[in-house]
Amino acid sequence: MARRENQTAAALIPPRAGLDQLRRRAMRCTACPLYANATQMVFGEGPAHAPLMLVGETPGDHEDLEGRPFVGPAGHLLDRCLAEAGIARDKAYVTNVVKHFKWTPRGKRRMHSKPNAMEIRACRPWLDAEISAVKPAVLMCLGATAARALLGADFSVMRSRGKLVPSNIAPKVMATVHPSSILRAPDENRAADTRRFVEDLKKAAKFL
Repeated sequence: MARRENQTAAALIPPRAGLDQLRRRAMRCTACPLYANATQMVFGEGPAHAPLMLVGETPGDHEDLEGRPFVGPAGHLLDRCLAEAGIARDKAYVTNVVKHFKWTPRGKRRMHSKPNAMEIRACRPWLDAEISAVKPAVLMCLGATAARALLGADFSVMRSRGKLVPSNIAPKVMATVHPSSILRAPDENRAADTRRFVEDLKKAAKFL
């Protein structure tokens, strides 16, 4: 158990690897137990030197089946909000802190579960390697899991959303909510929550 708790993906990552090499190697990752119940590794996607990197939590059911990040309902909302903010989705690099879908069964459905600290730690070398390869001008964390993984356990998205955060991971670093949280919001709040999310994306767009 101790070996598994301390294991990470670091040994799979060669120095100065490009995205294509990282993606191929990631498909073999067994650094945490999540790989056993996932359909496939869901690596990041986007231009090799995208000016904007968006980092979410973990793939969902749609992403797990398609092998691509942000292609489910939250991804569709993200696409619409990026367009409204004047950012082309194909100009951004999108990825997640954890690359395998974590789920629990509910009848015939697979329900998303939040990754734990061990799973985040095991997968973190992939994210670090993506950041190193892409070198984004702006990195935006989507949701608390991504923000705390990259900016520290005490980071609060609600206190600091839409603001520049001092960090050495990218020239400009910001955080906002995950689009899935907007989809879970009560109907009467969803339009306002979406507008505020677009405003956060517009703040990031100013630095691109």
